[in-house]
Amino acid sequence: MADLEHLVDLWWTAIQDLTTLVAELPPEAWHAPTDLEGWDVHDQVAHVAHLETILAGGAEETVDIGSPEHVKSMMGTYTEQGVVARKERTPAELIAEIAEATTRRKAELEAATLEAAAPAPGAFGLLGWSTEKLFKNRPLDVWMHTQDIRRAVGLPGGLDNAQAQHVADYLLESTGFVVGKRVGAPVGTTVTVDVAGSAPVTVTVGEDGRARPGQSSESTVTLTMGRETWIILAGGRRSPDAVEVTVDGNAELGAAILANLAVTP
Repeated sequence: MADLEHLVDLWWTAIQDLTTLVAELPPEAWHAPTDLEGWDVHDQVAHVAHLETILAGGAEETVDIGSPEHVKSMMGTYTEQGVVARKERTPAELIAEIAEATTRRKAELEAATLEAAAPAPGAFGLLGWSTEKLFKNRPLDVWMHTQDIRRAVGLPGGLDNAQAQHVADYLLESTGFVVGKRVGAPVGTTVTVDVAGSAPVTVTVGEDGRARPGQSSESTVTLTMGRETWIILAGGRRSPDAVEVTVDGNAELGAAILANLAVTP
């Protein structure tokens, strides 16, 4: 229960940071393109408004999104519907929608008995997400989109707060999946990912091909990078050649891992 309450607090703080940031943007900044293909700042805020409204009990919206090149999955289609449905809404209307939905949702959460293993509401539950997974992902989603907006409008910040720590550490949990499942590194391979501000993560590939946390006196490859670089790569925002990463050890394996780091839903 305490962990869930902490995650709810992270989400709530992330919402406040997002709305405070975008409320101060000049009108032209809302049209700035972001690292997410096909989305400008307005689309990013509309996406958050969509999901927060649904989580607060709002009705699902079904609209024709056409055939945009950047939509490549069912989840992409779902999220794009929320963005397209809000194309004509003003910045003030989007901010007000987020404020109303999240305030209502926070009051509901404070009055409820939260169960980590219970199915998440709505579309998230249909994906098989538990309440705990939803609450781990909501601060991630909101904080990541806030960072997308900051990079788009040239207002860096928010990289050293509790939400940033949560997101960086949470994404590091995917290291084993990337190394073992996506890259298919050979048995005995040991990989260390060292992100500034987080404890280094080391995984070793076992006989079954799965990479599990483990210590080693010498890693096959070590990837060292700053926190912003990490969330850009793990979030699928830019390609590895657009950021700075130090690769020590097997350069070919390092390049393969970097090319497969994007794990955000």
